[in-house]
Amino acid sequence: MIENKFTPKITDDGSYTFFSEEFDELFHSHSGAKQEAQYKFIVPCQIKQKTTIKDTIKILDLCYGLGYNTAACLETIWSINPKIKIELFALENDINVPLQAIESNLLDDFSDGVIHNLNSLANHHTIETKIFKGQLLLGDARQTIETIINQNFQADAIFLDPFSPPKCPQLWTVEFLNLVSQCLGKEGYLATYSCAASVRTALQLAGLKIGATRSVGRRSPGTVANWNGKNLPPLSQQEREHLQTRAAIPYRDPTLTDTAESIKQSRQQEQNKSSLEPSSHWKKRWFRH
Repeated sequence: MIENKFTPKITDDGSYTFFSEEFDELFHSHSGAKQEAQYKFIVPCQIKQKTTIKDTIKILDLCYGLGYNTAACLETIWSINPKIKIELFALENDINVPLQAIESNLLDDFSDGVIHNLNSLANHHTIETKIFKGQLLLGDARQTIETIINQNFQADAIFLDPFSPPKCPQLWTVEFLNLVSQCLGKEGYLATYSCAASVRTALQLAGLKIGATRSVGRRSPGTVANWNGKNLPPLSQQEREHLQTRAAIPYRDPTLTDTAESIKQSRQQEQNKSSLEPSSHWKKRWFRH
């Protein structure tokens, strides 16, 4: 039986998302859940290009949620090559979210094959066919990601999609993103909707090179990262300067067990002591009216 019912909310592209009472946020932007999956994750991770050169594509979907990012990924790959193999690890804290997405028919815009696979994943947490091997790991991602690291899984694409840093800082810390980076293959891409300077700094501290992705339904771009810096859209002057302000001080969680409130307080203390430029000065420079 599904508990903690979520209320479906229609987005601008006609697809639906849920609103989280716990985090006081929508799971996707108002502009569109499907659109966001495509332009914040599938395109930046160059899924189409990888489909033409690889026999197997490995995906890590971090904060699986309703399953839109995985669904869009499977649809994109199999529309080009229906025989290509896909290996997926998906991390999710609340099984009710993907279960209710299936029950509420929110994925009905995708093909029957994709819906069938995600139905099996949500209900059984594992699936293995000739072309699709998937595992849905439930619990705190700070712990469950160790399973993936221990299997030496090297992803071609990582979809980093937690709730926003102020709401869920524990999944945007230097320590956690360092673990995430260990799961990224040498030629892989990590994509996220966030352009927060704190997030970008944490990715850089993990050794990744970063670039900006196109904005979807709002002014802010997302972020894409890889190991070698190739084929990354450059950051603007405005974005580069943002990384030199106090906003770029990252969240930290040394034991990977701190509460959200504790993580935010520690960062605030570090910002208060910092000699970096206040982000308010940066905003005045770039957003004068």
